[in-house]
Amino acid sequence: MRDEFQPGIIHAAISFRQEKFFNVIYAAGGRKYLMISGDDEHENNILHLAAMLAPPNRLAHISGAALQMQKEIQWYKEVESVVYPTLKQSVNEYGETPSQLFTKSHKQLMEEAEKWIKGIAKSCSVVGALIITIMFTAAFTVPGGNIQDSGYPIFLHKKAFKVFVTADAISLFAASTSVLMFLGVLTSRYAEGDFLKSLPKKLIIGLSTLFFSIAAMMIAFCATLIIMLDGDLKLVIPTILLASVPVTVFIFLQFPLLVEIFVSTYRPGMFDRKIKNLFQKDPISA
Repeated sequence: MRDEFQPGIIHAAISFRQEKFFNVIYAAGGRKYLMISGDDEHENNILHLAAMLAPPNRLAHISGAALQMQKEIQWYKEVESVVYPTLKQSVNEYGETPSQLFTKSHKQLMEEAEKWIKGIAKSCSVVGALIITIMFTAAFTVPGGNIQDSGYPIFLHKKAFKVFVTADAISLFAASTSVLMFLGVLTSRYAEGDFLKSLPKKLIIGLSTLFFSIAAMMIAFCATLIIMLDGDLKLVIPTILLASVPVTVFIFLQFPLLVEIFVSTYRPGMFDRKIKNLFQKDPISA
């Protein structure tokens, strides 16, 4: 289809996701409606073009199928917000509205996005469940044991013990929250709209609380070592450093993903709506 049709520069900007060029169009004020009007030889309007799957080179730089799907929905919604409402229901020569074409052209990407998100949710749920098990067990097997007569912990009044108890509780609750969020991801409907905000938000909360629980777990571990080794830093510090290696590796592998999801979800709109009008006097918008 694309080979048969030689699109105009504006249609090409939409098809190839040229955000900066479209900002220039947006700056035309009321004239932009004339600039973006018109169909191609298959009666596809500008919203139909936005509904088509982006070229592979435009998606390759985005990590993960779910973020690619989110980007495609964001692009479609942005273009949809600047066109006449009548274009949303117009059909091409195949009888497809823009929304129907979007669903059709993104079917495979949507399936890949669902698989990608479920893979992350499952793996992180396993980590979260493991942390819950460890921290729940640690809460009832406190370092040093308990006084036989009263049942109180032997090191109850030590600062390191109080740090241990606090960190253990925080890690347990954070890991529980993380697992619940990932369960919410796994049981989602996986509708198109879910990839825009709902699923990314759950992933952000799930990953954030998982990292928080891991950090709190390490603090609890360090406090336990200080108690058991009676503050002997020559033994405590090397042991802590060695134990931190796998946890640090996990965080460094997953943290960039969290940042990318957050930026992709909460960044400003693609189009600069505050850009100055290129025409001081715009008879169409007047």
